[in-house]
Amino acid sequence: GYVIGSGWKDYQATGEICGIPLPAGLQQAAKLPEPIFTPSTKAAVGDHDINVSFEDTVNLIGEDKANQIKQISIQLYKMASAYALQRGIIIADTKFEFGVDANDEIVLIDEILSPDSSRYWPADSYRPGISPPSYDKQFIRDYLETLDWDKTPPAPQLPQEIIDKTRQKYQDVHDILLG
Repeated sequence: GYVIGSGWKDYQATGEICGIPLPAGLQQAAKLPEPIFTPSTKAAVGDHDINVSFEDTVNLIGEDKANQIKQISIQLYKMASAYALQRGIIIADTKFEFGVDANDEIVLIDEILSPDSSRYWPADSYRPGISPPSYDKQFIRDYLETLDWDKTPPAPQLPQEIIDKTRQKYQDVHDILLG
C-alpha cells in the first residue's frame, strides 16, 4: 500500500501506522515496500471505524482468525493492485470487511474494491510527496474540507456539480478497470 489518509496522519505523529513501525523519512503517498495489514473495528453508524493493532485483533478474535484475515486481505490487495496497475491505476489502499458465518467460518462481507472503500490513483500522475488526483470519494472529502462544517451529522447537502463530478470519477475508474 501507500502512506496516505489517516495512515499518513498516524505516521507523521508516531512513525507508525496501526502500531506498525515504518521507515523514517517517508513522504505523503509514498509506496511501502510491502502492503501492511491495518485492522479496525466497526464503529457505530456515523462514527469512524477505530484502528487497532494486530495484537488487539488477536485478542478480539483469536490468533488463527486474525492471521487468516490478514493473509486473505494482503493476498486480495496484491492481486487487485497488480490487475489495476496493468490498466494504469494504483490502488493506494482499500478496506475489506469480514465476519463469521453460522459455522464460525471467516466470510468476506460488504462491497470490496469500490471507489467508496478504496483509493484509486492514475498511475501516470502519481508522485510521492503529494496527494494524487483520485477516482474515489476523496473528491467529496476534499470538498467538505472547504466548508465550515464541524463533521457532526447531518452532513451538508452536496451541490449537484460535486455529485456529477464524483459520479464521473466513479464511472471513469470503472471504465478503465473493466472496459
